[in-house]
Amino acid sequence: MTEPYRILLVDDHVLVRQGLRRILEGTGDLEVTGEANDGLELLSLLKHLTPDLVVLDIFMPNLRGIEAIHEVKKIHPDAKVLILTMHKDKEYLYLALSAGAKGYLLKEDADKELFSAIGKIRQGKTYISPYFSEEIVCDLVQIGRGDGKMIIEVDPLTPREREVLKLIAEGKSSREIAASLFISVFTVNNHRASIMEKLNLNKSIDLVKYAIRKGYI
Repeated sequence: MTEPYRILLVDDHVLVRQGLRRILEGTGDLEVTGEANDGLELLSLLKHLTPDLVVLDIFMPNLRGIEAIHEVKKIHPDAKVLILTMHKDKEYLYLALSAGAKGYLLKEDADKELFSAIGKIRQGKTYISPYFSEEIVCDLVQIGRGDGKMIIEVDPLTPREREVLKLIAEGKSSREIAASLFISVFTVNNHRASIMEKLNLNKSIDLVKYAIRKGYI
């Protein structure tokens, strides 16, 4: 008897996870072995689960999707990662693939493309939502001509700075951020200063605008 293909679902929206579970477990040899609400819960599950595929979102509480990809590959090098997200920014696609994801599926395409994405990944291929096809071809053409410079704008912030920035953009005070992240107010203020210096910003409202543009909130 063929072993089931073990899938771990990670999304901070419980309805999304429940919907995916119902779809996946009603077909063939796919088995959902666990669910996680965020990146930290994912790491806890990986201590006693060995999934073949981890399906996760880009933006989740505590540990973001890109950082989570690195952690998955550290703990279970053979496990594959499929990003399932609403974010259409090409930057996130390239960052996810660079981090080791084997697929990038938009949530709006999931009803038609989910099984296709899983099938390709099981075959050792890479899956990308059709939405990006034309843009990727254009990028490759530019690179082939020698005029493709930097395809993506690399985010200069560390994972911790991105966490602090997200909370700043949500209107949290330095004291509230410190309590949420279990760090001192002094450390929060140092992170704030570092963020503003790296991004060359002078006002808090500019931090909020940057966080929105990057999809942190």
